[in-house]
Amino acid sequence: MNFLSMIFDDVINNPLPDDLPEVLLPAFSRLEPFALLLKDLHTKGWSIQDDFFSDAFTDKLMEEVRGIQNESMLQAGVGRKQGHQVVLDARRDYIKWIDPINETRKTFLDEMEALRVVLNRQFFLGLFDFEAHFARYEKGAFYEKHMDAFKGQSNRILSTVLYLNEDWQEGDGGELVIYDEQDADRELGRFLPKKGRLAVFLSEDFYHEVKVAKRTRHSIAGWFRVNNTTAKTLDPDQ
Repeated sequence: MNFLSMIFDDVINNPLPDDLPEVLLPAFSRLEPFALLLKDLHTKGWSIQDDFFSDAFTDKLMEEVRGIQNESMLQAGVGRKQGHQVVLDARRDYIKWIDPINETRKTFLDEMEALRVVLNRQFFLGLFDFEAHFARYEKGAFYEKHMDAFKGQSNRILSTVLYLNEDWQEGDGGELVIYDEQDADRELGRFLPKKGRLAVFLSEDFYHEVKVAKRTRHSIAGWFRVNNTTAKTLDPDQ
């Protein structure tokens, strides 16, 4: 049983809050966009949701990342702040952190903020904020098996990946593989990075990897975080 189940065993029987801002709803593909996601997190600690956002809004996000030249992106690395390193044997994607510089990016961040509010109400996680970046995996790029956080050493609690790719087919590679929290060698599933698919999982519990992409692959990776700032240490972001 994952820790969400232990914290709030009967949460899924409670109704979703009815005071979410109505302006956010058009970007979602259904009126209660969080219900299935919450149920999965409650029962198994990870979730794959297809068509989480509307087709039109996902297209807008794809337009955003397509408009970014590689020269304007960072070669993704391993570690954060002073510990950050570019390790091409581990990962080969390019990233661009998302700030609310236009309506599309602001809407995405606002909607993930709405999800943060619901997660805190339902599971009492104390999530403080959400950070995200566009990710581009060109042909041949990958990300080896890893965990987004290690217990007691990170402020990342929930990881999210939203896929933006049109017409992704079997054989195109780039699958997300999620491994069992009790057995890191056992696959729980392989998921194509198809348009509109959202993956969410506990950052400290699940190893995962990105298989070699056979064509250019775009996504948005994000993390819901707690604030670990102390009197001696400032909690890092990005």
